[in-house]
Amino acid sequence: MIRSTALPYIVLLAGVLIVSTAAIMITHAIRLGVQPLTIAAGRLLFAAAILTPIVWWRAGGELREIRRRDWLWAFGSGVCLALHFAAWISSLAYTSVASSTALVATNPMFVALASWLVFRERLPVGTWLGVLLTLLGSACIGLSDHSGGGGSNPLLGDGLALLGAAAVSGYFLMGRRLRVRLSLLPYIWIVYGSAALVLLVWVGLAGQSLLGLPSLAYLLLLGLAIGPQLLGHTAFNWAIKYLSATLVTIAILGEPVGSALLALLIFRQPLQPLQLMGGAILLGGIATATLAESRARRP
Repeated sequence: MIRSTALPYIVLLAGVLIVSTAAIMITHAIRLGVQPLTIAAGRLLFAAAILTPIVWWRAGGELREIRRRDWLWAFGSGVCLALHFAAWISSLAYTSVASSTALVATNPMFVALASWLVFRERLPVGTWLGVLLTLLGSACIGLSDHSGGGGSNPLLGDGLALLGAAAVSGYFLMGRRLRVRLSLLPYIWIVYGSAALVLLVWVGLAGQSLLGLPSLAYLLLLGLAIGPQLLGHTAFNWAIKYLSATLVTIAILGEPVGSALLALLIFRQPLQPLQLMGGAILLGGIATATLAESRARRP
């Protein structure tokens, strides 16, 4: 009974809190001189390596039975995830943590439109209202750069964050379909592994390497793999089987609020009035969408 009522929402909230730490660890790694592509590749590589023995022990039989079509869809989801991390992590080198995490989280509009137009999913009116409110809040946070929000090249950073938003929308939409047929462990292993493979090739073509990094950088990459990736993203991938892709992506919009507060405490990145107003609107949108879907599921 709890799985059909409260548990998916609890897991989703826990995932949002965990992934809020990602931007902080990434920003610290960039300040150590680690390239954004290398950070993205290391995060996914460590996550896939940790998962491999667990998946082959617990779900080896299911992996051998997965159809070729599902392998291709999962690989496509991994490619979208790789592009998302490459674009978003790069954006953190050019714009503030608050603006980057807010703009990369504008994907609910992409997801909602695709769910409606492509997959013919009917969304409650309250969900659409929540999407609009969260996008308005994200826009306020993004515009804060122009009032002194920080960053060496805010326009480039904001553009990369939006590209990351579009890519992660494809990741969630394909995951929503695949999770109906695949259990959690095989799905995330294929997706995280294919994303790591794509990023490793990308790192090699860019003339970068995962070797020779500072010891603290490896600890940060491991932290990103265990925390935001294995615990945070896996919580989203579990919840997306029981909740709509639109609600999951809307809830993830809580990440900018947590990231901005952590950036204020750790990096002394000040919060602008627009960021504060946007955060309040964004949280209101999350609450509106969550209540709308909860009421729609109750019957």
